Amino acid sequence: MSGFDAVAFQEATGVSRETLDRLIAYEGLLRKWQPKINLVGPSTLPDAWKRHFLDSAQLYPLLPDGTRVLVDLGSGAGFPGLVLAVLGVPQVHLIESDVRKCAFLREVARVCEAPVTVHTKRIETVTGIEADVVTARALAPLTDLFGWAHPFIGSRGKCLFLKGAALDDELTAATQYWRLRTERFDSRTDPSGTILRVSDLERA
Repeated sequence: MSGFDAVAFQEATGVSRETLDRLIAYEGLLRKWQPKINLVGPSTLPDAWKRHFLDSAQLYPLLPDGTRVLVDLGSGAGFPGLVLAVLGVPQVHLIESDVRKCAFLREVARVCEAPVTVHTKRIETVTGIEADVVTARALAPLTDLFGWAHPFIGSRGKCLFLKGAALDDELTAATQYWRLRTERFDSRTDPSGTILRVSDLERA
């Protein structure tokens, strides 16, 4: 355990006391549900404030000005999408095919009064949402992520993806099929991690 707790999270992010209280409730539900549903890797739970909450919250300053609608792909336990909703994104769509994880997401959203819609569906079956930003964490290679994200954002929106050491290989593979602009930001929680911000996404 790193000793990175809720107080350290607040110092690192500058969130209000009200927002922190909501995230503390979220963390409590995560611990309560984890024994019944494998929401996160068990070894990461003792360091949840850094490994999950700060890891998600670090995307918030990278959102484009005026972001209103965000789609989070493969939401799992709600990282990063549900955290970003608690932090202030006005309308967040969480897409997760696992029924039990969706029950958890809905309970956290209720308790935290977060502005989310939970879609218990496979990503490729969700239609009719025009998003400003698409997010994903530890879900799939970039070639797949771009294919899933494009129907939501077209060429006008942006993607924010938390990626690991394989980023360069994934980008090389993806650019055979996609044209895009990228910006990279070092992860605040993983020395080998990178946040990839993508814009102008078009099929090659």
